[in-house]
Amino acid sequence: MSGAGFGIYVHWPFCAAKCPYCDFNSHVRSEIDDTAWAGAIARELEHMAALQGGARTLVQSVFFGGGTPSLMRGAAAGAVLNTIAKLWPVANDVEITLEANPASAEAARFADYRAAGINRVSLGVQALNDADLKFLGRLHNVAEAKAALAMAMQNFERVSLDLIYARPGQTLDAWEKELSEALAFGTEHLSLYQLTIEPQTPFAARGIVIPDDDHAVALYERTQAMTNAAGRPAYEISNHASPGAECRHNLIYWRYGDYAGAGPGAHGRLQIGGKRLATLCERLPERWQDQVRQEGHGIVEVTEISAAEAAREHLLMGLRLREGIDLDAYRARWGTAPHAEKIAALAADGFLVQTGSQLAATPKGVLVLNRLIAELA
Repeated sequence: MSGAGFGIYVHWPFCAAKCPYCDFNSHVRSEIDDTAWAGAIARELEHMAALQGGARTLVQSVFFGGGTPSLMRGAAAGAVLNTIAKLWPVANDVEITLEANPASAEAARFADYRAAGINRVSLGVQALNDADLKFLGRLHNVAEAKAALAMAMQNFERVSLDLIYARPGQTLDAWEKELSEALAFGTEHLSLYQLTIEPQTPFAARGIVIPDDDHAVALYERTQAMTNAAGRPAYEISNHASPGAECRHNLIYWRYGDYAGAGPGAHGRLQIGGKRLATLCERLPERWQDQVRQEGHGIVEVTEISAAEAAREHLLMGLRLREGIDLDAYRARWGTAPHAEKIAALAADGFLVQTGSQLAATPKGVLVLNRLIAELA
């Protein structure tokens, strides 16, 4: 196993409505038997633990993502967590995150989630004005979002707030006002994503136009300045936190650690028998559930990742982080590292900075990260 830790991702694929910008594996269903779904996830987790054999890895984080995991009851989340505790050793300070939408009926469940073992909530507010919430297809308004956020902060010490910016017609001043309001809430963590138009989404079909590159960069730079000044700098391209409040689960991804992914469409990265394996589960919920019922798991692909491809993936993930990559540890793990001459050239151009063995992208480099990876790999 890598030194980056081990986590478990649980995908809850259901939503009350499909947002027009979303290309995640989410599905609208009118009735959901969360007891049955939690049972199927538990059974798939049993299979994944069996894949690891006797040397079960310490679980440092669990993340309920979606979809809208806050559509499940606390008891269902608790059942999944009980299964994890039976299958793996769990760290005393394990981080257990649940993504939630601010709709009033879901916010009322926060006390149940805390009782079940959830200790961190990521709240999908997405905008702080009603017109843009409606444009984004959200089911809540600003008043409901603020009420849900207050309730989350009463129930959990660790709360993250999600916002989408670079929306059509959004000015720098409008975003500054909105972000100032978001920072004033005092959450320890913010995920701030620029709107992108993904293929095969309603926004793509409608021809929605987002800000051009220059304006998007200006919005991004204003975001960095404001979050730095507020003591919640970016530790990853779109994620900001007070020191020590970074999302540990996502750090496992970006530091290229190992994780089991359970639920419809979930991805995983597991180290088994000296090989690094990528797992992928069936996307369609009902088909996944049928396969779990018949085979004990919904995995449809298991692919060995070559050392060269793993090294490239690690580079791609690690340079998203402000801390970057420790080249000595990277070389020891993969038997290779980017050429010193290439690093020096990119550093001279202001795209990279190297301090000892630590290599990181500069603010200028972050804006052209794909280019950097292509040149370094």
